[in-house]
Amino acid sequence: MTDAHPHLPDGPLVAWYGDDFTGAAAVMEVLTFAGLPSILFLAPPSAEQLARFKGLRGIGVASTARALSPEGMERELPQALAQLAALRPELLQYKTCTTLDSAPEIGSIGKAIEIGAEVCGTQTVPVLTAAPQMGRYQFFGHLFAAMGEDVYRIDRHPVMSRHPVTPMDDSDVAAHIAKQSNRLDISPLTAAQVASWKADVPRAGAQKGRITAYALDSYDADSEAAAGRMIWEGRAQSRFVIGSQGVEYALVRHWIASGLLAPRALPASLGRAARMVAVSGSVSPTTAAQIAWAKANGFASIPFDATSVCAGDAAIASAIAQALQAALQAMEVGQDPLIHTAEGPDDSAVERFRAAAAGAQIDMPAANQKIGEALGLLLRQILDASGARRAVVSGGDTSGHATRQLGIFALEALAPTLPGAAICKAHADGPMDGLELALKGGQMGSEDYFGWVREGGGPR
Repeated sequence: MTDAHPHLPDGPLVAWYGDDFTGAAAVMEVLTFAGLPSILFLAPPSAEQLARFKGLRGIGVASTARALSPEGMERELPQALAQLAALRPELLQYKTCTTLDSAPEIGSIGKAIEIGAEVCGTQTVPVLTAAPQMGRYQFFGHLFAAMGEDVYRIDRHPVMSRHPVTPMDDSDVAAHIAKQSNRLDISPLTAAQVASWKADVPRAGAQKGRITAYALDSYDADSEAAAGRMIWEGRAQSRFVIGSQGVEYALVRHWIASGLLAPRALPASLGRAARMVAVSGSVSPTTAAQIAWAKANGFASIPFDATSVCAGDAAIASAIAQALQAALQAMEVGQDPLIHTAEGPDDSAVERFRAAAAGAQIDMPAANQKIGEALGLLLRQILDASGARRAVVSGGDTSGHATRQLGIFALEALAPTLPGAAICKAHADGPMDGLELALKGGQMGSEDYFGWVREGGGPR
């Protein structure tokens, strides 16, 4: 006898560990706006922090694992994933970027698969990178990403092929990840193979000591729903999953299609902010276009001297003080400050920063962390001095390092903007409690993104 009213199981459906802050927040957004209460912690939560939130269906932890070496991941991930697994979610996810940002020596997805498979005691791991709502598509095993009106194979994408840390030189998802682990046997599954998958059909297990992974095609509503079905119905054998917020988009689409979840309208705008502050550590062309729009629409464009992080604490403090003064002066005349380290990859500030880092013998991950932390301290000082209650941080890695300077321990989604960059409510034991904060990856968004957040977001 079948259940006339099918429903999702009680308790957490997904627990996820994000390899950067903006992507981790994107998972929370998908679940929350589907009517599944979710929270994102900025570090593994204490029992007291977790107890503040009741009826959670999604529980996430944001990290900066995308910037870690395999050795660093070995130190950080096992305990973090085990702590999430102890919450007994239906699925445990290591959240990756929709553009597959990773390499064997930094942010290794292969290493994350090894660790997660061991924590969950599984030898089979589904991998879903694509998120059609985000303009990310996997077709016959190859990843494509939109930029503006155009769609590019990821290794020919104007931004990702030039990524300063993990430039993409191969669009084959399985081949890209296979280079990151010598224990992994990974192959693509076409949309037809995913759609015909059956949970009760026995499959050959991995050889001892090895892991089998499948990279799932997803490029439209039907293939996305099929991927969600495969992940959900296969969770008894493959509780651990690797992927972007495309995993949640796929699950929600499957749950709605199968009657497990009712469709839900997106929340409305929060309304225009009296004051807003934005900081950006991104050098992408997308962010450059957004800064240009903001400069023409009431924002004060304020450069931050990134070379200061290569010259010691006194230089950093001086750069922060200069930007703080400029920001407060702008706010006095009714402008919203937008502090940025560069206006795109061709800005001369980028080369000056790289030269300064090389001269000081600071590697780029360490230098970028210092920039993020400096921007976070600056943002905190502007918010404290001005009383502004809405802010934006642009740049995936920047968001992680900057947000940690605000004394925030968790975020929950409030209002949508572009997919993956919602306005969130901050939870903190201090003055930042209740701050409205949006985190945006550098390559994401429409030209008017900063204005959209200033107006309070909302569907359009």
